[in-house]
Amino acid sequence: MTSTMGRRGGAKASRTVSALVWLGVVALLPQSIFAAEAPLGIVLDQATLLKLPEKVATIVVGNPAIADVAVQSGGLVVVTGKGYGSTNLIALDRAGAVLLERSIVVRGPSSGTIAVYRGVERETYSCTPDCERRITLGDSANYFGATAAQSDVRNAQSTNAGAASKQGR
Repeated sequence: MTSTMGRRGGAKASRTVSALVWLGVVALLPQSIFAAEAPLGIVLDQATLLKLPEKVATIVVGNPAIADVAVQSGGLVVVTGKGYGSTNLIALDRAGAVLLERSIVVRGPSSGTIAVYRGVERETYSCTPDCERRITLGDSANYFGATAAQSDVRNAQSTNAGAASKQGR
């Protein structure tokens, strides 16, 4: 009976030693294997800040139709969602070594908007708190075009008024 207990104790000790050896090996592995960075989630037409590592010389965006970047001082980059989908951002040093690689996922707004369907035609409204037309990718061409045209006219009027006030100085 003593020998049976000895075997069980030996098996348990063997498993404990194996587990400790495995944990030691895991501790030596690079952290990037376990701590893969979560994708950078951005809402369409919104921006977020991303801190860049030191010595970045080049920034590459996989698909600029999905996300755009603007480099700021202090090692920051502004990432703006331009279209639905996913892409990636890569930061390189002068020698071409990858310093940062990050996935970017652009999604539509999750609150404050409603979509109205008239058959296959879609119109989107921003309801924060009153519902107003909103230009959103995926809206029907007529609705999107009419709303975009109104926005363009308004922006042109603002630009012209600003230019006129500068001339009057």
